[in-house]
Amino acid sequence: MNSKTDYTMPSPKTATNFLSVENPVFCCFLFWSSVLVVKMLLMSAITGLQRIFFMVYINPEDLIFKDVEIKYNNPRIERARRAHRNDLENILPYFTMALLYICTDPNPSIACNLFRIGSIARIIHTLVYAFRPVPQPSRFIAFFITYLITLYMAFDVGVQMLKHI
Repeated sequence: MNSKTDYTMPSPKTATNFLSVENPVFCCFLFWSSVLVVKMLLMSAITGLQRIFFMVYINPEDLIFKDVEIKYNNPRIERARRAHRNDLENILPYFTMALLYICTDPNPSIACNLFRIGSIARIIHTLVYAFRPVPQPSRFIAFFITYLITLYMAFDVGVQMLKHI
């Protein structure tokens, strides 16, 4: 076989096989992704409820009472917003890499543990960032765990795909 000109046929497993409920890795991903999506949706709701509770509105049409002023900087609300933005910046790439990682047919035990650990780390990150501020390095460690997992999955997918190009 000439390595540059011959093409090796892919195995019968395709992305549709990997991305099905018959695949325990995909099921694990679906569960933990659902947990993270619910967490992110709760962050939106919590930010909105805090705005109402502290009567901090940033849009004129949101003013419920005539004697309330528009305010932009409430430390508690801004902390929740930053935590939510951090979720959007980090969980979305994590989801993307996790799906690509699943398509490489990873070891189920390793993959499921990565998903569990990454998700729990993001929950801890939210708790120590938005709700119960804790001194560093606690928030950094919680952030960095999921960051490293995402990086590991990206590296693993890249190395696996080098065999095919």
